[in-house]
Amino acid sequence: MQPSRRNFLVFSLGVGSSLALSRISLADGSMLSEADPAAQKLGYKQDATTVDKTRFANYAAGQECSNCSLYQGKTGEPSGGCVLFGSKQVALHGWCSSYSSF
Repeated sequence: MQPSRRNFLVFSLGVGSSLALSRISLADGSMLSEADPAAQKLGYKQDATTVDKTRFANYAAGQECSNCSLYQGKTGEPSGGCVLFGSKQVALHGWCSSYSSF
């Protein structure tokens, strides 16, 4: 199939709209709620000191989102991204049962 101007334009519009939509979803950045089903499944707490230690025996003092290998936040910001929760932001001092040290 020979490339044509029409194929190029259709392809370009498709790629352009995909990029625009991905920027919108990444820019969302709303905070993850403890009531969110995904958060509840992983026992997410916005404050690691409130983790139920009887339910989550793998929790240890000092574990929090900021020092988890899955956390993608920037230094000095109160929240950041996490690979587990998509575009939702997690609290710097939060915790979930998928905590992973470096």
